[in-house]
Amino acid sequence: MQQIIIHPTYFPSISHFVALMQATEVVFEVEDNFQKQTNRNRMYIYSPNGLQLLNIPVKHATETKQKYKDVRIENDFQWQKNHIKSLEAAYRTSPFFEYFEDDIRPLFEKKKEFLMDFNFEIMAFLQDAFGTNFKTSKTVEYLKEQPEIITDLRSLVAGKKDQNTFEPYTQVFGQKHGFLNNLSILDLLFNEGRYGLDYLREQPLKF
Repeated sequence: MQQIIIHPTYFPSISHFVALMQATEVVFEVEDNFQKQTNRNRMYIYSPNGLQLLNIPVKHATETKQKYKDVRIENDFQWQKNHIKSLEAAYRTSPFFEYFEDDIRPLFEKKKEFLMDFNFEIMAFLQDAFGTNFKTSKTVEYLKEQPEIITDLRSLVAGKKDQNTFEPYTQVFGQKHGFLNNLSILDLLFNEGRYGLDYLREQPLKF
């Protein structure tokens, strides 16, 4: 896979990170309109009870359409406290949670204003956590159709519409509920650590 265009999302899905790890250059879409019920502000984790959605509340815009980069986080709710507690309940017993805990916790300790800015903070954390780095740039205008030289993977942000399936790896509650496919990249990080890089580079991606 060569150059790709993709969205910055909230602790991206496995498919999202497979794309990032297999690309030679990543262009982040920052000029599109915000759409509800996408991975821009949600992720899925493996809780003790099975699949769990974690959603960042956002402020409702007065206008009909709002740029993704202008979306503000609604901080009147204790969503950060709830999310870190959910991650602890899900991954406290995973092999690598304690290793990354001190680095991930600060992301949830300060109030964030803009959703996109927060997602880029998360991307920086994930690159450091996996010990990897990829060449990135950002769009300067929104183009509905991208040139053929770039692979358009913006559809991966849709979440539930993403039909990619991946090779199973060990999950904390796998014996109880079975393997859950294409969760947040945190599921792979906490269960496999940096060994997850090889996994990401070997997985096929449909788009």
